[in-house]
Amino acid sequence: MTLGRAALYLATAAGLGLLLRTLLKGPVPLWIALGAFFAYLAVAAAGVFFPRLQMFTRAVSRGSSKVPRIALTFDDGPHPVHTPKVLDALERAGARATFFVIGCKVQDHPEIAAEIVRRGHEIGIHSLVHDRLLAARSGKRIVADLEAAREAVRKATGQTPTLFRPPVGVTSPRVEEAVNKLGLTVVAWSVRGYDGLRGARPDKVARRIATSLRPGSIVLMHDAAERGDDEPAGVGALPAVLDAIASTKLEAVVVSELIEEEGT
Repeated sequence: MTLGRAALYLATAAGLGLLLRTLLKGPVPLWIALGAFFAYLAVAAAGVFFPRLQMFTRAVSRGSSKVPRIALTFDDGPHPVHTPKVLDALERAGARATFFVIGCKVQDHPEIAAEIVRRGHEIGIHSLVHDRLLAARSGKRIVADLEAAREAVRKATGQTPTLFRPPVGVTSPRVEEAVNKLGLTVVAWSVRGYDGLRGARPDKVARRIATSLRPGSIVLMHDAAERGDDEPAGVGALPAVLDAIASTKLEAVVVSELIEEEGT
């Protein structure tokens, strides 16, 4: 059982215990009832917004700490200008990465998706249209969204993705059902640069990532903005991040290799 799921069960048991006490001995003070209610909401919300807790959906957030490898991941592409910059920087450093692409962007720029694969990188899906409320949709709609995103990648690259990163990392039991049905692995992260935030600076992004790198890290960056054509700070930060990876004697590999090592 994951730590997140254990926390949810414990919070549920505590709530049921409080209810039983109320039924047997009468109402508890209002402040206790409200405190318990909001505490339960906080626990549930943490499970929704932090996939690495694995409360509602099993997710991979890192690889083995015993092997000097990390995985760079890029969300929200492909973009016809920014993604090639990322690919060129990776090639110069001899690094490989995993790109979690948005299906409709792949449909608009299939040649960029194909170039990602041609250069030896890995593609996962990041939903069809980056619906921030995807985890709250019906199970049928989630499955349809992921199938459409996966098909867009298959048409562009000839490969069928097996990795999925939920939009903004939000999960739910319905997401768990959908990925189980489609045979997808949910990928979270252990290090993030916050490079997609408005006002993010490449130097600060690079420093934040560099000081957090450890063997097994899965690093979250962006090769495109969620919407629009602004260049994420991570694109400018990438050369410094790659220098930091090299200086710490780490190897940047694709996620599937990193988690395969963890399972051995």
